[in-house]
Amino acid sequence: MARVNPGPLQNRVDPFGAIHAVPERGTMFGNRGGCMHTESQQLRGRPWTNERWICCVLEFKGRRRELMQPGRYTELFFLDEATAFAAGHRPCMECRRPDARRFIEAWSSAYLPPGQSLRTVSHIDQIAHRERIDRLTKTQKTARVRLSTLPDGVFVALDAARDEPRLLWRGRLHRWSFAGYTGSEPIPRDDAATLLTPPSFAVAFAAGYEPAVHISVRGT
Repeated sequence: MARVNPGPLQNRVDPFGAIHAVPERGTMFGNRGGCMHTESQQLRGRPWTNERWICCVLEFKGRRRELMQPGRYTELFFLDEATAFAAGHRPCMECRRPDARRFIEAWSSAYLPPGQSLRTVSHIDQIAHRERIDRLTKTQKTARVRLSTLPDGVFVALDAARDEPRLLWRGRLHRWSFAGYTGSEPIPRDDAATLLTPPSFAVAFAAGYEPAVHISVRGT
């Protein structure tokens, strides 16, 4: 089917898990288990179809896709992997197998008894889904934390700017935008903040998995 929506498609995800129609493109893409769009390439209903939210590479084995085709899964795009994790997406087991294995190893070391292996990645998905979706509002679920307890790679929102996501990276908080990171500031005193990244993902970061971040973070 040809492109029927002439403007930017609503397929770009922010660290709050919301999906926007903006012209900027990301460095990674993924999906939330299935088709969430209409034949007119507009989102409909709840913004997921099942618990398998994944983050993929943009290119894999030469495959090409026309976006938002009827009955096919809805393609979503992220600035970087850290953004995808904040929105609730884990590494894909097909196109990102090495990353997925490293993530599962870190997650398992934090959650499973020594020597016990993860039976299925669906277990991670089930825990993540309980952490990322508020059952009543069907919107992103967050947690209150102390900044000093968090590892690199997570996103937070400060009380003074609740609608401005910030990446915690290398001792600073970096201001996020769809085009990249636009500035940074030292981590404030050991204040409480709102953690956007699902807690189980944050624990995996603390256990050794470091998410990839957009190159613009170097200039902030």
